[in-house]
Amino acid sequence: METPQRQLLLDLKPEQPPTLNNFVTGANGELLRRLRNLCETHSFDALYIWGPPGSGKSHLLAAAAACASEQRPVKHLQGAQAGDELSPAPGSLLVIDDVQQLGPEAQIALFRAFNAARFLGLALLLAGNEPPLRLTLREDLRTRIGQTLIYEIQSLSDEEKAAALWRHAIERGMLMDAGVVHYLLRHGRRDLPSLMAMLNNLDRASLEQKRPPTLPLLRELMQTSLDLEKS
Repeated sequence: METPQRQLLLDLKPEQPPTLNNFVTGANGELLRRLRNLCETHSFDALYIWGPPGSGKSHLLAAAAACASEQRPVKHLQGAQAGDELSPAPGSLLVIDDVQQLGPEAQIALFRAFNAARFLGLALLLAGNEPPLRLTLREDLRTRIGQTLIYEIQSLSDEEKAAALWRHAIERGMLMDAGVVHYLLRHGRRDLPSLMAMLNNLDRASLEQKRPPTLPLLRELMQTSLDLEKS
């Protein structure tokens, strides 16, 4: 059981919800502009974005859904949870993450949504882990997805990741040496969400142990994380 002090520390700095503004853009500027356009009621585009785990797909879909919900109906689903009836409202934005996990009935339902999009004034935002031709979906649906606006999420450079980590640290009020970020980039996982998570763990450990967020503390945390993965 966590002590009241530990629970208080963990609650000090809640994580920010995903938005289009706190996504690190890098070379994805055109994609961000398209997603902002989907928030408008007059937009009826169909977009498909893809990239490996940790590339930011779920962040972008959740952020676009939240942005659009201020102006139009939104239906936001995970592929594995979608059923045989999507029933999007007229003029709405249909958002489905991990389309590669759609079941047979859900694939038919999405194909029908494509067919009805023109008449209902729907916009569609889909994401998956592969380009359309590699998706393990029924052929007619894969073809429809392949006719959308397709964007591969572009990876960030190490310089862009370092800038994002420093900005995140500043937002959390962390005072740390430059060596912390450099070490994390050299020895941590390559995707930004994992790097951010380790930085958050460093901040929490610093508060709990009343130690500055230094390189020795980071090494301890990364070694502990490695030991847990091996056990």
